[in-house]
Amino acid sequence: MLSRSSIALNAMVDTLKAAAESSRLRILLLLSRGDLTVSDVTEVLNQSQPRVSRHLKLLLDAQLIERYQEGSWAYFRLSDAEAAREFVAGAVSRVDLSDPIVSRDLERLVIVKRRREQRAAEYFSANAASWDRIRSLHVPDQAVETAMLKLIGDTPFQAMADLGTGTGRLLELFAPLYRRGVGIDLSREMLSVARANLDSAGVTNAQVRQGDLYAPPVERNSFDLVTMHQVLHYLEEPGLAIAEAARLLRPAGRLLIVDFATHGLEFLRDDHAHVKLGFSDRQIEEWLTEAELELVEKRDFDRRAAAAPGLTVKLWFARDRRLLIAGDDSTSQTENA
Repeated sequence: MLSRSSIALNAMVDTLKAAAESSRLRILLLLSRGDLTVSDVTEVLNQSQPRVSRHLKLLLDAQLIERYQEGSWAYFRLSDAEAAREFVAGAVSRVDLSDPIVSRDLERLVIVKRRREQRAAEYFSANAASWDRIRSLHVPDQAVETAMLKLIGDTPFQAMADLGTGTGRLLELFAPLYRRGVGIDLSREMLSVARANLDSAGVTNAQVRQGDLYAPPVERNSFDLVTMHQVLHYLEEPGLAIAEAARLLRPAGRLLIVDFATHGLEFLRDDHAHVKLGFSDRQIEEWLTEAELELVEKRDFDRRAAAAPGLTVKLWFARDRRLLIAGDDSTSQTENA
């Protein structure tokens, strides 16, 4: 069973005061369905920006929500604190969605998200040809995803971080398992694609944010699963990124890396900004050892059926060597490897 967090009496009073106002409760309901900007909230609530900003500040002061910057845009999301998220989830779950005010808010939210999806679709369309060419060189994504799901198993866990989240696909894939998911990517365009995809898939327990993989903007020692899917080959220092990923893991947490085996397709470096032409098992294993992680399993997904030269997709599955403290049931994991 996943543990439940508690809130001190005075803090609970402050929390209740902050949420006990119709506009602020409406904002919490909206943010429970995804991150939004001040402009988004203003459009949905049909209120002035100063009024919306005041409500957001009160929710920030009560630590029910958080603010983060992405380029020139400021986004708001539900707090990462477990107690705050549980409180909000309990409150909004009791709101009657057929209430005329709430129903109108949700209709406007759909419009905001459709506009977001349109922008993402335009970016995706502009880059689809190059991505399709790379996909044609290796095994279908479904084969790799099936293997990842089997490795992770079906036991729920507390938190997941997806570093270099791209389209947000892994957050969508593992959404039924984690309570809280966070995706990190440096590209604002890709974050737009990820948000649109998560919205379309109905994933409400994950957020994405802009950040550097060498210094992920999330707390350390807090994640049961960290994933790095097809991201290391874009980095100058993959070993440093793996070390940072390891620091995010809770004791006995798991790191899942998917990337290419060593290859000689120079056009990927010249035309698609690949910095590294794949990785050997020895390279990855050395970086995992330096990060004090234990390699549990590795797998190859070879495009043997193709006549033309292709890419071999590799999967490396590692675990934090530290043991969970006896009696710690905030995450429940079985040995799946």
